[in-house]
Amino acid sequence: MRTLRALAALGLAGALAACAAVPAGELGTAPPQHALTTPDLDRASYPIAIHDPWEGANRRIYKFNAQFDERIFIPVVDAYRFVTPDFIEDRVTSFFSNLTEFRNATNGLFQARPRVAGRAVLRFAVNSTVGLLGLFDVASRMGFRQEPEDFGQTLGRWGTGAGPYLVLPVLGPSNVRDFSGFLTDSAIATYVPPESVVTDWVYFNPMIYLLYAIDLRRNINFRYYASGSPFEYELVRFLYTKKREIEIRR
Repeated sequence: MRTLRALAALGLAGALAACAAVPAGELGTAPPQHALTTPDLDRASYPIAIHDPWEGANRRIYKFNAQFDERIFIPVVDAYRFVTPDFIEDRVTSFFSNLTEFRNATNGLFQARPRVAGRAVLRFAVNSTVGLLGLFDVASRMGFRQEPEDFGQTLGRWGTGAGPYLVLPVLGPSNVRDFSGFLTDSAIATYVPPESVVTDWVYFNPMIYLLYAIDLRRNINFRYYASGSPFEYELVRFLYTKKREIEIRR
């Protein structure tokens, strides 16, 4: 019996010695060949992280937007939907959507994509005539679907990075590049003909801007804090960023 125990002890000692002689890489305990940098570690531990150096201010604006939406914007939209027949609501949406073809055409040219610009011009011509000033989207029924473009996408297609994430009051998620694009599109619509001429003709009264804002919100199903997730801010930030990447690459 003692002999067997001695042999077992010798066998165990030999196995341990053999393990000690095996390279660490073969044991699965070898150190990584390349050390992870801090951004790599951040992405590994938090895969939906987005560059957000102004997160504190952005979160405060996000909270303000949620309160504004709940207390003012959504009640106004609900009242509009209550008093306005669906048919009229759809005509309003189609009318304002037709006006965005100026922006689509301009940015199609800026992106050196004549097909996009030509489609936007064709859609505006058809919908403004056969579609009765854009009240009906006849062009889509003819197979010419809208391709929304903006100057933020234009900058992205020419290689401009998104920059830090931004949450804009009332307008919601954005980033430095897209906010710059929004300002540029707004300036073109205000000062550069022929779009500026149409803008002056349509938006002759502040109530038209209000109707436009109500129509935009009506067509967005998102409701603040309705996701049930404690990480809603992070999810919105991530989804907005990825959505814009897809729109730029298409």
